[in-house]
Amino acid sequence: MDPDCSLRLLPLGERIDVARGTPLQDVLFLHGVEFPCGGHGRCRGCRVRVLEGELAVTPAMRRKLSDAELAAGWRLSCCASVEGPLALEVAQWTTPGLVTNLADTLEVPFEPGEGLGVAVDLGTTTLAAQLLDLSTGEVLAVELALNPQCIHGADVMSRVEFALHGGAGQLTSLVRQSIGGMIARMLASAGRAAEVRRVELVGNTVMHHLFCAIDVAPLSHAPFEPVDDDLQRLTAAGLAWTLPGNPAIEFLPCLGGFVGSDILAGAIALDLFDAREPAALLDLGTNGEIVLAAGGAMACASTAAGPAFEAARIRMGMRAAAGAIARVEVAEGEMRCHVLGGGAPRGICGSGLVDAVAAALSLGRIQPDGRIAGGARELAIESPVVLTQRDVRELQLAKAAIAAGVQLLSRETGLDPRDLATVHLAGAFGNYLDPASAVRIGLLPVDPACIVSGGNTALRGARLLLLCPSRKAALIEEARTRIRHIALAASPDFQDVFTDCLGFPEA
Repeated sequence: MDPDCSLRLLPLGERIDVARGTPLQDVLFLHGVEFPCGGHGRCRGCRVRVLEGELAVTPAMRRKLSDAELAAGWRLSCCASVEGPLALEVAQWTTPGLVTNLADTLEVPFEPGEGLGVAVDLGTTTLAAQLLDLSTGEVLAVELALNPQCIHGADVMSRVEFALHGGAGQLTSLVRQSIGGMIARMLASAGRAAEVRRVELVGNTVMHHLFCAIDVAPLSHAPFEPVDDDLQRLTAAGLAWTLPGNPAIEFLPCLGGFVGSDILAGAIALDLFDAREPAALLDLGTNGEIVLAAGGAMACASTAAGPAFEAARIRMGMRAAAGAIARVEVAEGEMRCHVLGGGAPRGICGSGLVDAVAAALSLGRIQPDGRIAGGARELAIESPVVLTQRDVRELQLAKAAIAAGVQLLSRETGLDPRDLATVHLAGAFGNYLDPASAVRIGLLPVDPACIVSGGNTALRGARLLLLCPSRKAALIEEARTRIRHIALAASPDFQDVFTDCLGFPEA
C-alpha cells in the first residue's frame, strides 16, 4: 500500500491505505457503499464529496451532477481512481447495519438427526445463513452479509447484463466465496466443523443460476423463462469450500420465470397450501414476487417493479442505514419524520419513500394522478431531503406493477383481491413497510389489518426443509405441482391493468 494514497472516509473517520490507481469503487464497496447501477455512471447513488485532495471530473459526472454540485466537490465514486491522498465525505457510508429480522429464528417442525446443517438465503442484496443442530433443531449461529455481487449492480437485471458481458464467472466466484466464508465463521464459533451433513440454499432465479453457474442468457429476453431451474446438487469440494467429509450442497428449485426457490420456501414455511382463507405472500423488491392461495387454487408470478422500493433511482434515495428517513407520518397537518440513528437526514429509504408519498397524498401535496401539487418540481420532506416528480413516478411504476400482478393472479385463482384475509410481506423491506401507507398508495386493496410482516420466510422455509428430510421431497413436489406459474408479461391484459393501477386512490 502507498501511504501517499491514504483515504479518510467521513463522517465516521475511517482511514485506509490503498495502492495508487485503485478504483475508488473497489475500496468503498468493501466498506458498505452500494453502487445501484453497477458502477456504470448511470445514477447518483455513489456520490462522494472531496474535502481534501483531487478527483478529476469525468463526462459521466457532468451528466449526473449539476455545476453547483461539482463546484462543491461532489463526484461519482464509480468513475474515479485514487491518485493521491484524499479525504472524502461519503454520502451513504456507514458501517453495514444489516436488518436483524433477516436472521429469522422462529421455530419450525423438525425430525431429530445427526450432525449439523446450514440453511442459506441468497438474496440479491443480503446473504443470511444459519448453522443448525440437526439433533435439536437449535440455531447455533447466524451470519448476515451484503451480497458481494452488489458492486456490479443493485438489481438482478444489472447482474444479468454484467454476466452476459463476460462477468458470469466473477459473479459466481464472488458469492460462492462469500457464503463459504460465512459458513466457516459459523463453524469456527461453534467449534464443530467436522459435523456438517447438509447445506440448503434458496434464492431468486438469477441468484440460483449465478451460484450454480447456469447460463442466465434466457433470463435476459422474452419470454424470460429459465432452461434449468430444477434442484441443483453440488459438493463442498466443487465449490472450493473446505468442509470435512465433503457434504452435499443443494440449491432448491424455482417455481418458474423469476419466481425462485426463496418464494417456494416461503410458501412452505407459511403453509399456504392449507390456508383456510384467501392468503398471499409478497416479496417486494426489484422483481416483485407474488403467491396467491384461494380455495385450493394457487398461482405465482413475478413482476418487474423496478428498484424504487429499495430507494434506487430515487434522487436522495439510500438503503436503510444511519441518516435515512425510514418513517413519515402526518401530525398537526405536517410531515413528521423518523431518521435512523437520529440527527439530520441524509436521504430516504424505501419504507420512508412509501410513507412520504402516502402522507403527501393525505395532505393534498401530491394529486391522485401523481403530480406534485401546484406544478412544483420538488416536494420537501425534511431538509435537505426532497422528492422530485421523477421520484414519485418511479414509485407509481413500482406499486402499479405489484398491484397489477395481484389483480391478474386474483383472476387466475377466482378471487376478488379485496377478499384477501392475510397478506404476508417477506424480506427486509416488507418487514418495515407500514401497512396503512401501502394501502394509501394503492399497492394493495385490503384492510391494513390484513397485512402482516412475514419475517424471512425464505430462510425459515430452507431451515424447515433441512430439518425435515423425510418430508422434503414431498413438500417441494407439492409446491411445484400446486403453485401454477403465470407469465404476466405474456398476458394480453397486463398493460391495461398496469396502466389502470398507475394512479393513486382518492382520499
